[in-house]
Amino acid sequence: MHLPLWHRAAVLVALMLAAFTLNTAENLPIGLLELISESLRVPVSAVGLLVTGYGVTVAVASLPLAYVMRAVPRRHALTGLLAALVVSSLVAAVATSYWVLLFARLLTALAQALFWAVMGPVAVGLFTPEVRGRVVGALSVAGSLALVLGIPAGTWLGQQSDWQVPIAMLAALGLVSLVTIAVLLPTSRPEEENAAYGTSPDARRFGIVLAAGALSAAGAFAGYTYIVKFLGDVSGFSASAVSALFVAFGVACLVGVSITGALLDRFPQAALTTAVATQAVGMLGLYAVGTEPVAAVVFLALMGSALGPVFMTTQNAMLHCAPGRTDIALAANSGSYNAGIAAGAALGGLALPLAGVRGTFLVGGLLTVGACAVLLGGRLLRVSGAESAGWNGRHWTASAASRPLRKTTRKRDCAADTTAESIRENAGRSVSG
Repeated sequence: MHLPLWHRAAVLVALMLAAFTLNTAENLPIGLLELISESLRVPVSAVGLLVTGYGVTVAVASLPLAYVMRAVPRRHALTGLLAALVVSSLVAAVATSYWVLLFARLLTALAQALFWAVMGPVAVGLFTPEVRGRVVGALSVAGSLALVLGIPAGTWLGQQSDWQVPIAMLAALGLVSLVTIAVLLPTSRPEEENAAYGTSPDARRFGIVLAAGALSAAGAFAGYTYIVKFLGDVSGFSASAVSALFVAFGVACLVGVSITGALLDRFPQAALTTAVATQAVGMLGLYAVGTEPVAAVVFLALMGSALGPVFMTTQNAMLHCAPGRTDIALAANSGSYNAGIAAGAALGGLALPLAGVRGTFLVGGLLTVGACAVLLGGRLLRVSGAESAGWNGRHWTASAASRPLRKTTRKRDCAADTTAESIRENAGRSVSG
């Protein structure tokens, strides 16, 4: 897209604001659990389903929605899903029954499911391929700010007024993104966009990244779902200290995303492996020495610094290795990651009565180690495949270089035999004639 820099930057900022708004909307009920429960006269567990149902909807709907909308111009798709965000937030803000609120939440979840599929190709397609990693990093920073700023601010605002007020604010933020994108983003066919297809299509790499991302998500949320109980019961922190540690966790996530985003263009594959390995160290460290408060803070920060970068680096990988359209690949990645979150929370719930809250971090750490093994196995397969083809990492080996020569020589020998045979046949005809 040949647009002025300010034009492209404005669209990117609008997409960042939308990412922040949707990520805040996804988890805001966590901070408003008791307020919503008392207002609608439903159990706290029912309010918790507003978050669980949201995640399951994103996981299930991402790929089908991306496929159905694959031919729709991205300007129309983005304005449509942002309109759904605005309307669903307004409906939620005026809801007087639990079921109306649940319906509004599921509509927001459908908007988010499609957003993560189409937002990436649009954003990176505005800029040159050399800075795509930094664009992905900027979008991830915006999404991570929801954890550090959006949810705490929304929780505080709800406590000071009413739970409907912060949800109505989400509608206002969504409207700003909607108007900006509707005015500034050109209309184009999806398959003609700069980032419509992967730069280095690789079906095997695509499968490896999907598996590693899902395992990492399952590992993270097997433990993170019960982090409050862990910090209180195992590490011995007070309730006020746990709240402060949640903020520190969010800051660590933001720092990790910022650093990784700056390096993503130079080290795309190493960034993913490093993020997954850091998460494994953080979770296993919490299991091993989480009874010591200082050690618990250190390993909690390590885990936080990896949680955001894992998803960001898998999304960036999809833009490179997608075997077909990048929007379909991104939808598959978002769906598998959210499925991993749901599976991890369920596995943690199974481990809790059997091994205690420390056991949930052991399960999560081992699942993350499994993600590391998947990435390492994929790298070994790629290296062994290259070596079998005669590439030693720097140049072709002599045996590989000679193979085309032998093939060419055989072709030449066959051609010479054919020519000689033709001469003999022509000579025979001349004699008989």
